[in-house]
Amino acid sequence: MPQIVFLGAGSVVFTRQLLADLFRFDDLPTLRIVLHDIDAERLAVASGTAEQVAARFGRTADVVATLDRREALAGADFVINMIQVGGIDATRIDLEVPAAAGLLQTIGDTTGVGGVFRGLRTFPVLSGIAADMLDLCPDAWFLNYTNPMAMNVWWMSVVAPSIKTVGLCHSVYWTVHDLCALIGVPLEGTHYRAAGVNHQAWLVEWSRDGEDLYPLLREAIERDPELRRRVRVEIFERIGFFPTETSEHSSEYLSWFLRSPEQIERFRLRPLEYLGISEENVAEFEHAKAALAAGEPLELEEGAAEYAPQVIHSILTGTERVIHANVVNRGLIGNLPEGAIVEVPSRVDADGVHPLPFGDIPSQGAALNRSYLSVAELAVEAARTGDPALVRRAVLADPNASSSLTPEQLWALCDELTARHASRLPVALGGTLTADTFSRNL
Repeated sequence: MPQIVFLGAGSVVFTRQLLADLFRFDDLPTLRIVLHDIDAERLAVASGTAEQVAARFGRTADVVATLDRREALAGADFVINMIQVGGIDATRIDLEVPAAAGLLQTIGDTTGVGGVFRGLRTFPVLSGIAADMLDLCPDAWFLNYTNPMAMNVWWMSVVAPSIKTVGLCHSVYWTVHDLCALIGVPLEGTHYRAAGVNHQAWLVEWSRDGEDLYPLLREAIERDPELRRRVRVEIFERIGFFPTETSEHSSEYLSWFLRSPEQIERFRLRPLEYLGISEENVAEFEHAKAALAAGEPLELEEGAAEYAPQVIHSILTGTERVIHANVVNRGLIGNLPEGAIVEVPSRVDADGVHPLPFGDIPSQGAALNRSYLSVAELAVEAARTGDPALVRRAVLADPNASSSLTPEQLWALCDELTARHASRLPVALGGTLTADTFSRNL
């Protein structure tokens, strides 16, 4: 019986949707669903969710819930990683402390100072997961959803290169979905390819029946001037290719948008937006808990098209499909650094996930991607070597951070964030986390 492990299963909305997408496949064998979280209350809700979703789709599944990560991982075939180290409290620190210093972020979980510190407190837990997997399920696929995506996948490639790690994000799919809706063209039958880095890949090909769809997008922008008040449209018009993440995320990767009140107003940005999203997620957990207690059906999103269920289905049934995945750059994109984590089209079949060589991406897109990859590389190197100066240099390399604060201010900000996150950071980086606690979810 194939065993699928959900790490961070207490992320109940995401767990619910992944299970729904998985159970929609009627040709899968009976599955063993193993749910793990460090929060007993959240784990109980996840377990109730899994039981209800399986029943609603008429599926038989062996659902197991455990607070013991090693117990969860023993014998796993697939490990879906959704952990958020520190939860909403750490997220508040990532966003509010920089904002008080004059550095604004919208999401703060992937790049910039928020992404760096989220990565630094996630790496020790990933090291523990990797050690457990090498011991208990060395052949399992590690399907990562946890942000910062590129940094986390990069870290896994450093500490456990033999583990089959793939980073999964739905941004490419939903970008094309929304663009097709904007121009009035059905998504079905559309051909598209994107490549670059997570949350900043470029829609290099987008066509239907051999017709390039970009001219229709340009016409839509001409008809609606308000579209020019969106970050992604500005990037598209300046760079020539559409970026594959929301305007809120995209704004953080560049120095163009969050540096002044005028730009924030012009592009209709909401700094610290992720705080509201995080609070909504907490409220949704409470709603799910109450619904389960009352025996009410949980709301399921139709057609979410998440990649992890597709990967699992392809490997178990041999169904071939193409997704976009985050993997180590081994000759995949010629004008991005070897060994970095890139997002490229990938074929999935019974033998696994096979990244497809893309060649060079547009030079202007690669130039912007390299800025982010420098931040990610320095953050990974800081954790690998235990050099706290590299943490500061990673933040200094971030375009948004360096356009908002001076180097002296950034150093002071990193000092404060280190102190606030000390219990989740290694001693070498100024925290209090010792090597013998790396394998624990903190």
